[in-house]
Amino acid sequence: MRAWQWLGPGTHVKRWLVLLLLAVALAGLGIGLLLADAYKSQNIRFPGITWYFTMQFLDRGLRGALLMALGLMLAIGAFFGLNRSLIGLLIPEYRGNVADLVRSRRLLARGPHVTCIGGGTGMSGLLRGLKEYTTNISAVVTVADEGSSSGLLRQALSVPPPGDARQCIAALADAEPLVAHLLEYRFDARTPGLEGHSVGNLLLAAMTELTGSFEQALAATSRVLAVRGRILPATLRDVRLFAETADGERLAGEAVIDHHRGAPLARVWIAPERPPAFAEAIRAILDADLVVVGPGSLYTSLLPNLLIPEVVAALRACRAPCVYVCNVATEPGATDGYSVADHLAAIERHVGGQLFDAVLVHQGPAPALRPEWQVSRPSLEQQQLAGYRLLTAQLVSAARPTRHDPQLLAKALLGTLPSLTRQAHQPAKATTAEVLVS
Repeated sequence: MRAWQWLGPGTHVKRWLVLLLLAVALAGLGIGLLLADAYKSQNIRFPGITWYFTMQFLDRGLRGALLMALGLMLAIGAFFGLNRSLIGLLIPEYRGNVADLVRSRRLLARGPHVTCIGGGTGMSGLLRGLKEYTTNISAVVTVADEGSSSGLLRQALSVPPPGDARQCIAALADAEPLVAHLLEYRFDARTPGLEGHSVGNLLLAAMTELTGSFEQALAATSRVLAVRGRILPATLRDVRLFAETADGERLAGEAVIDHHRGAPLARVWIAPERPPAFAEAIRAILDADLVVVGPGSLYTSLLPNLLIPEVVAALRACRAPCVYVCNVATEPGATDGYSVADHLAAIERHVGGQLFDAVLVHQGPAPALRPEWQVSRPSLEQQQLAGYRLLTAQLVSAARPTRHDPQLLAKALLGTLPSLTRQAHQPAKATTAEVLVS
């Protein structure tokens, strides 16, 4: 039990604890007065052992202090034990620590409203860090995934691909680590028919059948797993991602694009080209205190969201500062040799102008990248980032050198939030459709 969490501001616990102690003190005083009256006026004699229990051999002042301290300790212990017992029965997601529950329900609920846009492992890592600071999180995820389990369920059941949403649920779930591992578990060749499917994808597909819609399935699953935040699809339309390489080759499907290792990618687009955005996703952007795009695969996780015109319009209209989190390593076949400025330039080409107020970049020592990974750190040329506020911090994970450290990333973003301001951007040079459709 961490006492500092109980006694911190905003828990709404201290007032009731003080009231409980006052009640115990008054009850104890009343019992003492009754016993004293019985001893003096009623000529009642207590057993000799009472002399030792009441510590008559000590000075009266010291005896009073010791008895008061013992009473306070017993009252506080009883209070915590009673709360643990009752909360464990009433709240399914309770895991044995009342202080953690109070912190998540009271203090984290007062945190900033952060809307994250992206998908894949980059998004899930960011969410894992943010949930330690706030529960006011909205994750707007791509629905262009066609890989393995998501693609099969998408074709068989005509549901939006659940893969990116599943990763967000696993990241935000307020549950034992085993639950997150369960959602990510994939069946192998020993289970024909289920091979390649993850438990989380099957759960979301089943929930979609039960609730009647993908958005209700996300909400219901989030309630069951006590998710700290909301997961929102960028659109409910069945969209497909296409790409064209620098030498003119056309690629169809997110999985094909993701595994492409030929000429560098020149542009991507989605079909249908102007799908309506999910209304709750737009509302989350407009109501946010901070909007974060990235980290994640530039062409297959981030840009599919930004190819929806209403999402781009909401990003331009929102009151919150918009921050782009640049990847800490390039992606083979997609962003080979890209600098930080190249990542931003690719986004600007697709949305028709500057979209972000600031860009967060790793700066500082980092574990070495192995040659066989065929990746590099995006170079930083500050003079190429005119118009953007540059934010730098130590961000690389020591355990996974090609990924961000969730805690460091969340701390860097929320630490700079008070100083971030919304900039006045130039109007878009062209709509998404005009840029991408020839």
